[in-house]
Amino acid sequence: MVRRQLDSTAEPEKRKLTAGLAGYLNFRSQVTSFLETHFSRVCTEACYKSKRSACCSKDGIIAFFGDVAVNALTASLQSLNTLEQAIQNPFYPNKCIFLSESGCLWQIKPIVCEMFLCDEVEQKVFNENPEANNQWEAFQTLKKRYTWPDRIVLFETLESYFIQKGYKSPLMYIHYSPGLLRIKTNRDKHKK
Repeated sequence: MVRRQLDSTAEPEKRKLTAGLAGYLNFRSQVTSFLETHFSRVCTEACYKSKRSACCSKDGIIAFFGDVAVNALTASLQSLNTLEQAIQNPFYPNKCIFLSESGCLWQIKPIVCEMFLCDEVEQKVFNENPEANNQWEAFQTLKKRYTWPDRIVLFETLESYFIQKGYKSPLMYIHYSPGLLRIKTNRDKHKK
């Protein structure tokens, strides 16, 4: 659905949508760098080599519509084709359908996936480096600037754009989730 809309979107409009992602992509780059620095070694040993990872369990994946739109706006055509093929033929049927031998197939992983740390690994890393824990808490706060609708946020803006184009998705949590709708209602009451 997102690809279909973007394929029919004029280039200037697509560039405007992509330009609106700049702050978020910078944030995601910082998070990725932080995770590679502090968690890559530990996670590789604890989960991927042992094949006991819960990170990419089939039932544990939650993607926002904003995740889908961000990925579609930033990924190559080949990458998007590979994602669609994975939906049809998952590499690991009992894991997330987007997990391949080389890792996640998303160009920009869903925010829930990117910011998931299991308790065991989190405790190990943060006990060894309390400053890393402080940085992680700061990232958790920054994440809300893009996903938590107590103000107008990027994920809400992306959903609104596609809703205006006539699309509706169960992943549009900011517009259709009762809990997030309550937050928006409270936000709008305080504006008045």
